[in-house]
Amino acid sequence: MSETSRYRDVPIVAVPDARGRVLAARELRLLPTVTGTFTHPVAAGDRLDQLAATYYRRPLVWWHIADANPAALSPLALVGAEPVTTLTVPVTIPGDPPWTEVRRALAALAGVEDVTVVDEVELADERRTVGEAQFVVTVGRPVRALRVRRNEAAAAVAGETVADVVAVIRDAGFTVAAVSRDDGVGAPVLVPPAPAGGA
Repeated sequence: MSETSRYRDVPIVAVPDARGRVLAARELRLLPTVTGTFTHPVAAGDRLDQLAATYYRRPLVWWHIADANPAALSPLALVGAEPVTTLTVPVTIPGDPPWTEVRRALAALAGVEDVTVVDEVELADERRTVGEAQFVVTVGRPVRALRVRRNEAAAAVAGETVADVVAVIRDAGFTVAAVSRDDGVGAPVLVPPAPAGGA
């Protein structure tokens, strides 16, 4: 096994498989405690092996950075390259929103995996004047958005872009505000000190 492998020091144990055969396998590898406070802001196109090469001069120890960031569900999510992303599309519309129709239209796009509707009321204080008197009243303002989970690979194969998602929403009668993408770009990634020894 390579001296840079994260499984190098994990003991081998005998484990039965589904057929009852006993096979050699590595024991469960627990995440080590990682210290350090240096962070790297994720930029579009970052890769863990490139970060490891930059900070450790050893691209094969990219897993050390992944270990230090256990909140990321996958190494790809850590650097903003997760194949599934979520778009948050704030919308406004006069009257009752046609949620069912817009969800159905979005589901017809090849890259769309799921659509969640956000339809809430935000309370805010507003100053009102009646005659000479001024009052502060609490009013409810609608907060509406569509959260669209997209498979970026499927969307790319179909030639679909974020503009196509926005067009479907506009065609349903909504006014669309600035779209945000939850893809990790710009998020800080903890880069711990170089791993000890050959690892």
